Amino acid sequence: MALVEIPLVSCGQQKINKKIGKKEVERKGVMEIDSKNCEIATFAAGCFWCVEEQFKLLEGVESVTSGYTGGHQKNPSYKEVSTGMTGHAEACNIVYDAERISYKELLGGFFVAHDPTQLNKQGDDIGTQYRSAIFYHDESQKKLAEAIIAELNIEQVYPKNIITEVTTYGEFYKAEDYHQNYFENNPEAAYCQRVIKPKLDKFKKVFKNKVKPKYK
Repeated sequence: MALVEIPLVSCGQQKINKKIGKKEVERKGVMEIDSKNCEIATFAAGCFWCVEEQFKLLEGVESVTSGYTGGHQKNPSYKEVSTGMTGHAEACNIVYDAERISYKELLGGFFVAHDPTQLNKQGDDIGTQYRSAIFYHDESQKKLAEAIIAELNIEQVYPKNIITEVTTYGEFYKAEDYHQNYFENNPEAAYCQRVIKPKLDKFKKVFKNKVKPKYK
């Protein structure tokens, strides 16, 4: 059983061999860190302010960067992505230490972080930029994501089938600076209190044994 208390497939995750060097970190739009065990997961699960803060809680997650991926326009701005015309999703690049937390565990977090049965929306956030998506970095991530989705659908964990898009990782554009660590920098903002905080409280309860001490 992975982190999340929902049935997950028993197939073992293969070790992702491609490690992250300095140039690759810069190219992939993630914060540079110094760890030989670090790998990347990329998820879209509604507003990236929520996703970023949820995954920051977990032991083994080294950094989370909010940005845009899955679209066709180069170097899009938040204003442009918000129109839904660029094809991008609000997403987070999650750099994690694979010896402390697995990709399978991160997928468990993904399926708790949002409702994967809603098409192009999460709550009041509506549009293709808020779609549910897993952007895989190699075949191991792809196969595990697809297997877990199939299992969750078979077990009818949700009242409707999961519509999460599973697609290859492409160009990732880091969002504007004011989007990074948004909840941490704006804890009293109305959206943070009304939307993000309840999600964080739920996430902490589910993953209480994996939450970093500073967030408990």
